[in-house]
Amino acid sequence: MNWYDESASPEQHPEVRRLLNQLEATPDFLQEGAPISIARAPGRLDIMGGIADYSGSLVLEMPLAVATLVAVQKSADPFVSILSMAASDLGNTPLVTLPLAQLCPPAAPLDYGDARQLLTAEASTAWAAYIAGVMVVLQRETGLEFHHGLKIFVHCEVPIGKGLSSSASLEVATMQAICALMQTSLDARQLALLCQKVENVIVGAPCGIMDQFTVVSGQEGHLLALLCQPAEPQAPVTVPAEIEFWGIDSGLRHAVNGSDYTGVRVGAFMGYRILAEYAGLPVTPGPAGQLLIEDALWQGYLANITPSTWERIYRDQIPVELTGEDFLTRYEGFTDTVTRIQAERVYAVRQPTAHPIYEHQRVRLFRALLAQPALSEEHLLLLGELMYQSHASYSACGLGSTGTDRLVQMVATAGPARGLYGAKITGGGSGGTVVVLAHRDAHAEVQQVADAYAQETHRQIALLHGTSSGAIAWGNRIYYPHS
Repeated sequence: MNWYDESASPEQHPEVRRLLNQLEATPDFLQEGAPISIARAPGRLDIMGGIADYSGSLVLEMPLAVATLVAVQKSADPFVSILSMAASDLGNTPLVTLPLAQLCPPAAPLDYGDARQLLTAEASTAWAAYIAGVMVVLQRETGLEFHHGLKIFVHCEVPIGKGLSSSASLEVATMQAICALMQTSLDARQLALLCQKVENVIVGAPCGIMDQFTVVSGQEGHLLALLCQPAEPQAPVTVPAEIEFWGIDSGLRHAVNGSDYTGVRVGAFMGYRILAEYAGLPVTPGPAGQLLIEDALWQGYLANITPSTWERIYRDQIPVELTGEDFLTRYEGFTDTVTRIQAERVYAVRQPTAHPIYEHQRVRLFRALLAQPALSEEHLLLLGELMYQSHASYSACGLGSTGTDRLVQMVATAGPARGLYGAKITGGGSGGTVVVLAHRDAHAEVQQVADAYAQETHRQIALLHGTSSGAIAWGNRIYYPHS
């Protein structure tokens, strides 16, 4: 199969060339002559902030060099066909085909609950919800009409299930490619928020906004700074020349919709509800069983409580843990719109509440240190200590894992003498990847830690390094397949 590129030759975009090579290996999937739209979205490395995003924290995120690419082509057949070799590698069904009229009914958009049932009922094909869900959200939220079927091909180079936002990169690349093909324009904020909605209401993963915003708007060589109240971008933070950030995969799979992440999020929102009661904030019933809190103190976010105020006034008002039934009996509900309280479950409450209060402070200090004209040894030690504190807080919330804890310990043991200053678990926790702060000349030392960990655990791991720009900066490529 030959390719005509109306924007640039494939050789100028190695990732695109790899995508096209995969398409050439599946020649019956595309239709000859019809244009395909290709978009790209990188993974991200969570430097600081992590799970505090849903509580309003500042987060610092690095867009990675690895990315997901999605190719979309209109089809004369009234079906949506989605193909991913990565799905096959994970033991799932690689090709999912849905009737267009079922996914995007012409009379009225599909209800989100019905879409979730349709797309996630079968475990082997549920991965396609991240992609097909994009079409449902676009139809419901923007009025985009689909008069043709679509062929959607996924080429993923982001390690999946390792806390690197493979899901966000998939959603964003899909939405960007579809919108370009359909000649529909979305700005960066719209793109990120709509992709978050895909994950929250269709996939059922209660992620915050930082992942989508980073893979949409990140800049190469910078950390994206986002105040998650709800999504306020701030000036990007240049990564100083003296340091580099690395990701070491622990070999343990992470799931953002897993019970640990969800339980910690529920505990944090429980804590906010209890604090609102204690502070005398007005509470009224809201839509869909949620509560509305008139909050002039903290504007609805735990991150706006200072650590000193928490320790002096509020800490002892929050129980260490609480059953869902006891919480609902006394407080009736909370403000979170994407999780539900299980009456029979015991939730940790105090530590999930404290985490974003302290994390917001740590991230602000981390950013201030990075802004110094030159990083001294003391600055590097302080940056590392903030990362170790963040990791310890994750573990106290119940989001640690043996693999990530061991990697952090190995980095700490190697220490500043070998150019390694800090490490922490990333993203939603409970496995996944550890981010390492290293001196720019410490490549060999980072590799040694990764090799020693792999030898000790007998796990296959990945070492991640380098940055790239987000989906908006990369734009869109149009190719025409010809035999």
